[in-house]
Amino acid sequence: MSDSSMNIVIGGAAGQGLATIGRLLSKGVTRSGYHLLVNQKYMSRVRGGHNTYAIRVGTEPLFGPVESMDILVALNKESLELHKDMLTPGGIVVAGDDIETSDFNALRIPFKELAPKPLFYNVVALGILGALICHDLSILEQLLSETFAKKGEEIVQANIEVLRKSYAWVAAQTYDFSCIAPPHENVPARMMMNGNEAIAMGALAAGCNFVSFYPMTPATTVALTLIQKGAPLGLQYEQVEDEIAAVNMGLGASFAGARAMVTTSGGGFSLMVEGVSLAGVSETPLVCAVVQRPGPATGMATRTEQGDLNLVLNAGHGEFPRAVFAPADPVECFYLTHRAFDLAETYQTPVFILSDQYLSDSYRAVEPFDIDAMPKTARPMLEADEKTYKRYALTDDGISPRLVPGFSKALVRADSHEHAEDSTITEDGLNRVLQNSKRLSKQFGLEDEVIDPDYYGEEGADILLLCWGSSLGACLDAMEAASFEKSIAVLHFKQLFPLLEEQFMDFLEEAGTVVAVEGNATGQFARLVAQETGFMVREYILRFDGRPMTSEYVLRGLENII
Repeated sequence: MSDSSMNIVIGGAAGQGLATIGRLLSKGVTRSGYHLLVNQKYMSRVRGGHNTYAIRVGTEPLFGPVESMDILVALNKESLELHKDMLTPGGIVVAGDDIETSDFNALRIPFKELAPKPLFYNVVALGILGALICHDLSILEQLLSETFAKKGEEIVQANIEVLRKSYAWVAAQTYDFSCIAPPHENVPARMMMNGNEAIAMGALAAGCNFVSFYPMTPATTVALTLIQKGAPLGLQYEQVEDEIAAVNMGLGASFAGARAMVTTSGGGFSLMVEGVSLAGVSETPLVCAVVQRPGPATGMATRTEQGDLNLVLNAGHGEFPRAVFAPADPVECFYLTHRAFDLAETYQTPVFILSDQYLSDSYRAVEPFDIDAMPKTARPMLEADEKTYKRYALTDDGISPRLVPGFSKALVRADSHEHAEDSTITEDGLNRVLQNSKRLSKQFGLEDEVIDPDYYGEEGADILLLCWGSSLGACLDAMEAASFEKSIAVLHFKQLFPLLEEQFMDFLEEAGTVVAVEGNATGQFARLVAQETGFMVREYILRFDGRPMTSEYVLRGLENII
């Protein structure tokens, strides 16, 4: 355990309540003023299978997940067997008194003594953990009061009594473990939020008022959060029969003036590609959140990967403009989603948020967003001259006037065919060249608004880690933890397309060795960089076992390269 952070891992089978324990403790440390990073690993089973809920807590900002464990809460024997070698020196095992822990520094919990029935065992574990890290008991009591308020005061008090009893039990034990350092004083209030929730909140901040989706792990909670938070604000939603219906319904809503979003993962997005092409030719704004998991096909439904970049870059037949964002954390999820809505409307084209399972479930302690300071997003027209209006008028910047039907007498038409300026279908060759060139010219406008990549470390470093999306945290941690004689820097992209050479080529060319760090098997982003710039990355650290990138994994990869 470092002086400023601690990694707590709760392991057990699905159905044992480990996520309940984890969420309550995570909320508690967030309210106390700590920084937080949660990493959830779970199997695609309702019950059984081994799952973990890892809570990294710190007094300073935390960037990525770690493999080592300071506290292992083993809810079953399998968890101890799987993770015993990951305990740090001075780490401690917390387990029931029916699990053999004689070979470890451990606290064996007498669950039956501390709780009147198994229903309260989660609260026992919460109390043990709270006491072990010296967490403020009153904060956890308040959380239990909020959690069980609807069940009545008697249930609330019963849970609080078990919590207090568990705290007292720990105080009476003799064990070897040090509390985490107290949080800094006067820290700002923070929210506990994961990537999917942040995407949803960013969409609402941009005025999203329609979402269509077919449930698909790990993207479903984007839509569910939109519904929960947005329905009271007037958001309309539809859970449809498949992803083909989802994308086409989203396009219909957008055509009618809604600010529409669709959510899915790679397998579902595969069904959406014809609709994406329809958005391109009809010049209909659409924001699509693609939360990646390993493929091909069903792959590993509840694991993580960065394997769908090529799919999103090339989805839809024909040629038309697009933008692709890849946030690194919930804060970027929020702001990039807001930006995606603005660009989709401004350039009347599909825009993608490319996330992944790790980020979707990774809770962080996030400071409240300043909604009032955010720029207003673009809006379509509501009125036009019915005699002169042309939906697909040829313009210098490629952006034709988009009018919402029903607000004026002007006729608004759209279709999947090539069309003339007035929307009539035509196969005229010259018109085809003019209209297709007009659509493609919007890419120049998108290029003018590309977000610069972020550079960390000294310029001209011996080793430059090239990464994108959620791999940033592991790279930053690796840069800080590395003990090599060579200097290390990190170049991170949160916008993957379009790419502008002038924003990053100097960093690549001045570095000693560029190493692509990606959660896929083929280095998809490094290949995109080569395609767009001609710069060839020669060294790779690739992870595609369904687990998130960690600093330890990056450092092991660097040892082989150096």
